[in-house]
This record gives sequence, C-alpha cells and structure tokens, in this order.
Amino acid sequence: MPRVDQVTSEEHRAVADDPAVPSPPRLGEPAKPSGTDTDPPAGRTGSRRLLGTGVVLRSVLADLASTAAAPLPPLSRPRWLRLLPHVVVCWLAFGLAFAASAELNESYGLGLALSAVTGAAQGAAMALALWRPVPALWLSLGATVLAATAARSHMVMSFPGPRPDWPWSALAIITHAFVLFLLALRVSARVAVGALSVTVLVTYFLQGLVGGTVYRSTGVLAVVVFAAVVLLGTALRGRREARTQLVEQASLTAEERARRTLLEERNRIARELHDVVAHHMSVISIQAQVAPHLVENPTEELKENLEGIRQNALEALTELRRVLGVLRSENPEDPYGLGAGTGAAPDSPQPTLDRLDDLVENTRTAGLVVTTEITGEQLPLAPGVELSAYRIVQEALSNALRHAPGSAVHVELWHFPRGLQVRVVNSRPAHPALPSPGAGHGLLGMRERAAMLGGTLVTSETACGGFAVAAFLPRNGVATPLDHSTAPTGEETS
Repeated sequence: MPRVDQVTSEEHRAVADDPAVPSPPRLGEPAKPSGTDTDPPAGRTGSRRLLGTGVVLRSVLADLASTAAAPLPPLSRPRWLRLLPHVVVCWLAFGLAFAASAELNESYGLGLALSAVTGAAQGAAMALALWRPVPALWLSLGATVLAATAARSHMVMSFPGPRPDWPWSALAIITHAFVLFLLALRVSARVAVGALSVTVLVTYFLQGLVGGTVYRSTGVLAVVVFAAVVLLGTALRGRREARTQLVEQASLTAEERARRTLLEERNRIARELHDVVAHHMSVISIQAQVAPHLVENPTEELKENLEGIRQNALEALTELRRVLGVLRSENPEDPYGLGAGTGAAPDSPQPTLDRLDDLVENTRTAGLVVTTEITGEQLPLAPGVELSAYRIVQEALSNALRHAPGSAVHVELWHFPRGLQVRVVNSRPAHPALPSPGAGHGLLGMRERAAMLGGTLVTSETACGGFAVAAFLPRNGVATPLDHSTAPTGEETS
C-alpha cells in the first residue's frame, strides 16, 4: 500500500506540465525568489486595466460636470418667429411624455404611476436640452435606467404579449438621440464623446451585465444611432466655429489693412513735406550766417545768438534727413511714395499749383475731357497747402481715369481770404470701368492731407451718376472756427 505522501509518475508528469506550478530549479542554478517572474500575474494586469478605466471614467465625468453649455440662440429673422423652434420642441416633448408613459405601461408593465414618472422625465429631458443639455443627458439616462431596471423582473419569466424593446425603448432612443445632438452642437468634441461613452457604458451594464431573457435587444441599434447623431452634431459645431473664425479673421484682416494703409499714406505725406520743411530750415540757416555781415560792428552777443540759430537749424536739417532716410528705406526706387514708374528723383522739387496746367494736360492726353476754373484773388499760400491742393487734384483726376473712363471732369479752385477750396467733379462714365489694381488709398490720402492742415474734405456721388471731391484748406495750414463754417458740405458737392 503506497504511502500518503507518495506521488505516482502520472501525477508527477501532470504537475510538471501545469504552467501554473513553478518548476524546481535545475542543478547549479540559484532558486528564483518569490515574485520575480518576468510575466506579471493575471490578477495584477486586470487591476491595472480597471484602474485605467476608472481614471478615464473619472475624467469624462469631470468634463461633463464642469461643462456649462449656453442655450441655443433664437432665430434672428423674422423676429416674430424667433422662439418658434423652442415652442415646437416643447410641444413635441409634451406629446412624447404621454406617448412614452403609455409605451412603458403597455410594454414594460410598470404601472401607471412609474410609467408616468419615467415618461415625464424623458419628455422633460428633451425640453431641458434646449437650455441645459448636460443635466438633460443625466435626466434621460436616469429615466432609461429606472425603466429598464423596473422592467427586468418581467424579463426573466414568460412575458405576455410581444417581447418588449429593452433596454432602450423606441421613444427613449429618440429622446436621448435628440439630447446628444443638442449636446454635441454646444460643447467641445471631447465632452460630446465623453457623453457618448457614458451612454455606451450604461447600455453595456444594463444589457451585458444585468440582462434578461424575454426581450428584443436594442442596445446595438441605440449605440449606432447615438454615435451617428454625436458625429453629426460635432461636425456641424466644427463647421459653425470655422465659419465664425473665418468672419473674425476677415474682420481683423480688414482692420489691419486699413491701419497699414493709413500708415503708408502718412509716410508718403511725411516724405513729400520733407522738402518744404527742409527749404525753410535751409533759409533760416543761411540768413543766420549772413546776418552779422549786414550790420556794422555787430556785438559778440549778437554773433553768438545768430550762430546758435544757425547751429539749431543745421541740427534740425540733420534730423530731418535721418527721419526721411528711414521712411525712404522702405522703397528706395520710389523715394517720395508716388508709385512705381513716376521717375521722381530725390532732389526734384515738390509740385505746386503752378504745375496744375501740366497735370490737366496729361490727364487730357489719357482720354478725359478736363476743364479748369480758378476764381478769387490768388493770395500766397503756405507751401504745405499748395502741395496738398495739388495732390488732391492729382488723386481726384486719377480716380476719374480709373473709375469713370470717358467722363468729363471739371476742376475748380476758389481762393478765399481764409483759404483755398478745391472741387473736382466728374460726370457719368461713358463705358464701364475695368477692374482697378489699386489698393484704394486715394480717398484716405486726401482726407489725411486735409486733416493735417486743419481743413476738411467731403466726397459723394452726384445726382447724374458722377462723383465729386470737395476740400477746404486754410491758407496758413491752421484751422480756425471760421474756416469750418465755410467748409464744403455734402449738399455743395452733389
């Protein structure tokens, strides 16, 4: 009779073949300490997976708890129908609550009281989703879990009548899909996917873990429908955000373009006015140098003062050249900002109204009929005023060439004791204008010139389909209240 501790050869081979039983160490090999196997135990792997799932679930729940979705905006047009979508959805939710109560009472056998509560909760979730989709999600899930759990007692026995849809009824699928759609429209894609994940997890828990025996499975169908509506809502939300960002970017681009245009025009004006200021500073320097020779026996104090004036004028000229060098460095080929191909040399004098006839003749050569009219006593004007008046007429004629080909242009210069009024009016174009490659700086530049001298400028369309530009420039480039009272108005330019 074998001993109790004796092991047969068959039992020994069975134990040796069992992978769960550690084999004894071979001769000459040190025994492995307990817990140093390369493969982790199956229980530890399962624990890690459950821990990772728990972390993900907590992150999803935290996102849902911290998300506050704004209500859907009403319709903007027409105003008397601005709340129509909300009213329609509320009426649909009211009818769905009654239909869901009847369905749950007949299919699930929950009784009138519990069917009314769960049906009202589903309808309320549909209406609540219009304003607060996250609480509506929890309300819809809670109503579904309550109804499915209460009906499970009928799923393990012979159920009278046709088998019910479980765990999601048809109306519950519609309600929850509507809630998920509105949620995806108004929250980030991460939160929407998190809500879908919670719904899938609840569905798996009800049907896969709890389960029943007598029912028609709707879990897969419900998950497919929910995934489709979440995908659609996320896509629509992304499209709306992209459109909003595009509009904002277009607005920022337009503002930046206007700001850049303003700076470019101011730089151009500064480059042109440099010669005017430099001329006066040069005259001051020369007069200060010559003045001591015009006086017999000038005192040392007078010589020192005149020498100080000359030095200050020379320093001012040096600073002007430095500033102009910075402005001209942006476009060395166009030092005065007059446009490519003008051929303006850096040392050429700035134009004045004495060259108005040449400007008009060049415009006539380009194909426009131009007439001029000069009225009033031509008193001396400040150099900046003459330069700005010439540039305003030049830009107005250029606009007429580009935008009103074949039109007749009338240029008027009215000299008043307080200043100069310039008016350029063109008639209706003879034929449509070709697309102009210009950047649209003309009107802005004219306004900048007039405002710099304390004047005003008005532009408007005329009654016959043409265009008018009218500007008033103070004689000395300094505005007075009386100058503004005589400035051109919109009625005068029409």
